[in-house]
Amino acid sequence: FGVEAGWGNFRNDFGNSTSPLVAFILRNTIAESEFAPSTWTTLPSGTTNGPVFGGYIGYNMQWDQLVLGVDFGYKYANISINANDAITRQFTTSDQVQNVVSIDARSQIKLVDYATLRGRAGYAWGNFLPYAFLGLAAGRFNYGTTVTVHHTGTPIPPSPVLPFDLTDSASSGKTNAIVGGVTGGLGMDWLVTPGMYLRAEWEYVAFAPVNGSRSNINTGKIGVGARF
Repeated sequence: FGVEAGWGNFRNDFGNSTSPLVAFILRNTIAESEFAPSTWTTLPSGTTNGPVFGGYIGYNMQWDQLVLGVDFGYKYANISINANDAITRQFTTSDQVQNVVSIDARSQIKLVDYATLRGRAGYAWGNFLPYAFLGLAAGRFNYGTTVTVHHTGTPIPPSPVLPFDLTDSASSGKTNAIVGGVTGGLGMDWLVTPGMYLRAEWEYVAFAPVNGSRSNINTGKIGVGARF
């Protein structure tokens, strides 16, 4: 078992996070059925950095220099990303109406913490144990998205449709959303005494989509552990 601390680079692609809200606002409209504004990419991806702290417990088996093991780890991150942007497009629908649709969106996502279950394989070389690992992850997220759609229509004669100018907003969000993922990386253990070692590790975790967006975290960590 051991404890560790490091620095994480958290990245999130907000690309599809606005789609359900825009589709709801423009439901049952010709504009949505023919030009699908809900599929437009309104928000960009974002990245930020922050500290990560955690611990782990595991079990190893050794045959000569080959070491195989499994460990369960917990990391506290509390890293968040905010994004806001707008997009406007103009098009003519089949009912001969000149449409202008503007989407203004704001979104925020926070990775609170995550846990991993990993299998690892290493080669004992003197007091050093270089290793690689693969496993599963589960992250806890807080997120929220707000969208405002401004939709105007100007009929092209002889269209029978009346002019319109509509604005509507919708929001969604959740706290403590649990999202699965996968993890992999490389590390090195250095045996300092028969019962204590130091660790340096790089870990990558990719999470499944949450709120229509994908996120991952790259973490470099150092730690200290005990074995018995």
